[in-house]
Amino acid sequence: MTKRGMIGALFTLILFCLGCDVAYLFHAAAGQFRLLNDSIPIQEALNDRSLPPDEQERLRLVARIKAFGEKELGLRETENYETVYLSSSQRPIYTVSASPKDRLCQKTWWFPFIGDIPYLGFFDLERAKEERDRLVAQDLDVSIGLTDAYSTLGWFKDPVTLNLIQGSTPDLAEIILHEMTHTTLYLKGQSAFNEGLAVLVGKVGAFLFFKQAFGPLHPFTLKAKTSIDDERLFSRFLASLMDELELLYGSSLTCEEKLARREEVFTKFLERFEDIKKDFKTARFARFDQRPLNNATILAVGLYHCHFNLFEAVLEAKGGSIREVFLFFEGLSKESNDLLNATELWLKGCAVPYT
Repeated sequence: MTKRGMIGALFTLILFCLGCDVAYLFHAAAGQFRLLNDSIPIQEALNDRSLPPDEQERLRLVARIKAFGEKELGLRETENYETVYLSSSQRPIYTVSASPKDRLCQKTWWFPFIGDIPYLGFFDLERAKEERDRLVAQDLDVSIGLTDAYSTLGWFKDPVTLNLIQGSTPDLAEIILHEMTHTTLYLKGQSAFNEGLAVLVGKVGAFLFFKQAFGPLHPFTLKAKTSIDDERLFSRFLASLMDELELLYGSSLTCEEKLARREEVFTKFLERFEDIKKDFKTARFARFDQRPLNNATILAVGLYHCHFNLFEAVLEAKGGSIREVFLFFEGLSKESNDLLNATELWLKGCAVPYT
C-alpha cells in the first residue's frame, strides 16, 4: 500500500467510526500511521547489519514462521510481516479494560467491522491513564495492560516490531502465529472466542514449527512444549477463580457484602497461585500475583487464557490438525453467533472432556 493509500484507508476508517470518540480515533490512526510509515522491508534491515546477531537471526526466521503458518496450518496468506519497525523497542499498545465491581462483565466499545471489543488500545501511556481515570470516576474496576503485538485484520500490512525480535525466539513464533490467526478467522463481537483460538494456534503452532524446523529435542521445541503445559495449568486455575466469583456475584448478598467477600476470594486464590507457581516451567505467568486483583484485571487475562482447555479439546477431536480446527469453526460460525457456547455443546455431544 502506498503512503497516500495508507492515509486514505485510515481516514476512511475514521469516517466509518464517526459515532465513536473521534479524538480517540485520531490518536489511534496517528499511531498506526507512524508504525506503518516508519517500517522498512525486512531484507533492507538485514542488509544494514546494524542489528545484533541474535536479532538478525530472529528477523530471518520470520519468513519461515509465516510460510509454515500459511502452508502447514492453513493460515491466510497476506503481505504481513514483510517489513519491520525499528524506531522503538517499546511494546506497541497499552490496553485499557473495565468492569463493574460486582459482576464479571466487561465493558465494551463498539467499532465498525470488528463489533464490540472489551478494551481500548493506546499508543501513548498518558492517554491510557486518562481513559483509566475517566472509567474509575464511573466507579468501575479498571486495568491497564501491555500487548506485544496486534493485528489490523488485513486492513494494513502489519510489520514485525523491534520488541518481538528482542524477545525470545519461541515467543516470536507464538506471537506471529497468534496474530496471523486473527487475520484468518475473526468473528465480529466475539473477542473471547477470537483470542482463545489465537492462543491455541500460537502455542501449538509454535511447537509444531520448531519440531519440524529444528527437531523434537531442540531447546526451542522443548520451550514451546512447556509453554503449552503452563497454559493448561494456568487456564484451569483462572477458570476456577472466575467460577467462584460468578457464584458470589450471582448470590443474594448485598453489593457491599459481595465487595467485601470478593476480597476474601482474591486472597484465597492468590495463596493458591503461590502453591501452583512451583509447577510452572516458564516465567509466562509469574507476575500474575504482582498486581492488585479486580474484575477488570481477571477478565482481561481471562479473555486470552480462560478457555484454552476448550479449544485444545476441539484440536484433539480434530486429530491434532489446526487446519481442520479452522474448517470446523468456519462451519460452526454459520450456525451460531456464540461460538464458545456452541463449541461447548458440540463437545458434550462428542463426549470429549475439556474441563
